[in-house]
Amino acid sequence: MTEPVPVPAAAPRRPRVATVSLAGCFGCHMSFLDLDERLFELFARVEFDRTPLNDVKTLAPCDVGLVEGGLCNAENVHVLREFRARCKVLVAVGACAINGGLPAQRNALDVGQMLIEVYRDRPGLAAGSQVPADPELPLPLAHVHPIHEVVHVDHFLPGCPPSAETIGALLFALLDGRTPVLPPLHYD
Repeated sequence: MTEPVPVPAAAPRRPRVATVSLAGCFGCHMSFLDLDERLFELFARVEFDRTPLNDVKTLAPCDVGLVEGGLCNAENVHVLREFRARCKVLVAVGACAINGGLPAQRNALDVGQMLIEVYRDRPGLAAGSQVPADPELPLPLAHVHPIHEVVHVDHFLPGCPPSAETIGALLFALLDGRTPVLPPLHYD
């Protein structure tokens, strides 16, 4: 008679973290990378889902979603709603996500007129130039919106960009089950 083979216990599931950059400059992701050596500790504790760090383009259910940038087109809104639906905790990272940031400076302009001026009427364009109308291009919104105007946001990380210290404080607090206490903002 043979002895049963012991089945190893499944390893505990590591928390999943996803990030995305919508209408912004990608500076918040660069600040995230400034965690430097703490990134190794983070990589050991979490599994990254959709993020430019691993070039994953799909989003599975995750524990923490970091959203950088505001909403300037229909695709941004779709991605944001997907993040809210699949992330237990959603974090608005940086000024663009919190208040529209630099992209929102176009809010005083008429988007249709702006597109005509840029693509059709600007000096130096080829004869017959037109506003792009490819169905693959996302429809621009009339105004840039901060993400909390469309979905519920659990935490806000202010800054342009927030410091790596601030991003790390939030992430490690969430991973440890603590309420995040963020360092004070520093203005230059």
